[in-house]
Amino acid sequence: MKGSLNKDSGEKVIWDQMRSSTGNPLPGPGSQSPRATPKLLVWLILFVSVTYIVYTLKLVSTSRAACDDVDDPFSTPRHITTTTSLLAATNNNVTEDRTAQILRLEPEPEPEKTDVKHIAFGIAASAKLWAQRKSYIKLWYKPDSMRGVVWLDRGVANRSGEGLPPLKISGNTSGFGYTNKQGHRSAIRISRIVSETLRLGLKDVRWFVMGDDDTVFITDNLVRVLRKYDHTQYYYIGSLSESHLQNIFFSYGMAYGGGGFAISYPLAKALSKMQDRCIQRYPGLYGSDDRMQACMAELGVPLTKELGFHQYDVYGNLFGLLAAHPVAPLVTLHHLDVVEPIFPNVTRVQALQQLMVPVKLDSAGIMQQSICYDKSKSWTISVSWGFAVQIFRGVFSPREMEMPSRTF
Repeated sequence: MKGSLNKDSGEKVIWDQMRSSTGNPLPGPGSQSPRATPKLLVWLILFVSVTYIVYTLKLVSTSRAACDDVDDPFSTPRHITTTTSLLAATNNNVTEDRTAQILRLEPEPEPEKTDVKHIAFGIAASAKLWAQRKSYIKLWYKPDSMRGVVWLDRGVANRSGEGLPPLKISGNTSGFGYTNKQGHRSAIRISRIVSETLRLGLKDVRWFVMGDDDTVFITDNLVRVLRKYDHTQYYYIGSLSESHLQNIFFSYGMAYGGGGFAISYPLAKALSKMQDRCIQRYPGLYGSDDRMQACMAELGVPLTKELGFHQYDVYGNLFGLLAAHPVAPLVTLHHLDVVEPIFPNVTRVQALQQLMVPVKLDSAGIMQQSICYDKSKSWTISVSWGFAVQIFRGVFSPREMEMPSRTF
């Protein structure tokens, strides 16, 4: 009996295994179903989700209530005094006004253009020739609108009201060496004029302009030339001699003092600090302008060439040079005591007074050459504005017309 029961139980187990799709024995009446475990997990996940949603809704509602009570968690409470509210409103208005001012800011005004009042003239003169050469200074110097000083080697008789710059005596230069046998040691005195003029302490000076007592300046054109340059930088402005022999003997990088030159204020300050030591190093130089150029070279400042400065190291008649003047503002004329009057049948001073008439009308174009042609008559016409008109038979190229006639 017992054997048959065991046999039946074994057959039942085998049969149940065959009916199971997974090959695992089916649970019996007393065993727990495996499908109960997933149901528990589902209920657990559902419980956690509901709990999270409820907590989140509660947190959101609490934050909204707090925001309704206080606008800013870092601000002061709303129940502030009326005075504090007014102060805050005032500060806000001030801030808005400042912002509006910034937005309405107008562009900075342009700096004032260089004018003749920004120029200090240093005129080199000698007591021996002062009586005749002061007439040249009267032609161009305007004491009401210009500033300058005439530096002499010794005192001279001077009458007030002559329309001349103040007269001063140059400093003692006996301590400086001078070994050039062909020159004169007055060159040392003249070379220091820019530094001595600087030490006078004139206000609002942008340029120091050097010239001789027989140098005639067209001051309107001088201003036009200087306006092209930045007066806050180092500038040494002038021109060469018209004589190649002079340029070969001295330098092609030197501004000739008689023709005039301009030095910017910062450069003049730098020069005044070292010029005396610089002069001591060049006792063999001939004149004042080559000493000046030597100091410029030590300062590393080259010559800025402007064609309107004229030295005129020539003799005879200037007609050929003036009638072929380049298209550039005429700034200076020099050595007028050596050459013939620029207009015929008058004195030198009278000729220059005659030149000043067209200068007042059109200083910018004075002396500049224009070339035109009369095709029907085969004429070539050269006009030196305010000075001369020349008519040539035949047709000549502009290059030929720009070459000065050898009248000197």
